[in-house]
Amino acid sequence: MSPAEGAGYRRVVMAASRLELNLVRLLCRCEAMAAEKRDPDEWRLDKYVGALENMLQALKAQASKPASEVINEYSRKVDFLKGMLQAEKLTSSSEKALANQFLAPGRVPTTARERVPATKTVHLQSRARYTGEMRSELLGTDSAGEPQPDVRKRIGVAGPRPGDEKQSAAELDLVLQQHQNLQEKLAEEMLDLARSLKTNTLAAQSVIKKDNQTLSHSLKMADQNLEKLKTESERLEQHTQKSVNWLLWAMLIIVCFIFISMILFIRIMPKLK
Repeated sequence: MSPAEGAGYRRVVMAASRLELNLVRLLCRCEAMAAEKRDPDEWRLDKYVGALENMLQALKAQASKPASEVINEYSRKVDFLKGMLQAEKLTSSSEKALANQFLAPGRVPTTARERVPATKTVHLQSRARYTGEMRSELLGTDSAGEPQPDVRKRIGVAGPRPGDEKQSAAELDLVLQQHQNLQEKLAEEMLDLARSLKTNTLAAQSVIKKDNQTLSHSLKMADQNLEKLKTESERLEQHTQKSVNWLLWAMLIIVCFIFISMILFIRIMPKLK
């Protein structure tokens, strides 16, 4: 490698490392902001998450990018932050809690100073917050545990009246019915997913069964060919041995004939004087 090429390679590696360092810094900042209590009009976290997505795409396009496990962990955390922001924009606390259940936080801490991944902590905090909001909606209280103004009006100073109790019970039944409908919808989706998974499993099982049959047939044919090869080898060996035996006997007969011919020739021809 020439000096110019080596310098260019070092610049590429430094650029990739700088990009990854900036991504980690911004990711830590986003995790810290997600863990804090924010105003509904807060817009910086949305912009930061959008910048994280752009940086992650740029990091994936780099020639000297990190390992695939590291890239997947970055993508997992960015997707978690994006999903958390989308869940916060929902109107109902039950929908927020349901969307929060499907979020997957990171598995590895972003920095060495963290013992537990920050995204996991944020996930637990948001789950507790949404559960509290659902409880407040069911009981008709605010975040401090006090009855809401409309509930105070219904209850009054001397205590709830029978008509108010019926109205509260009706509202509670309506909320419970909404949650039940949401759970039924979720159960139907899970059932459809299970059916699709079963169909895919059966299709994969059929393909595997066909492959096993093809493999068994190939092994059977290989065994048959091996047996035929052994039989032909034995026949060839026997044929070779027979050829050698006949040649040996032919040579012995020729030698004996020559020997007898020499004896007769000596006996018949007169001796020289």
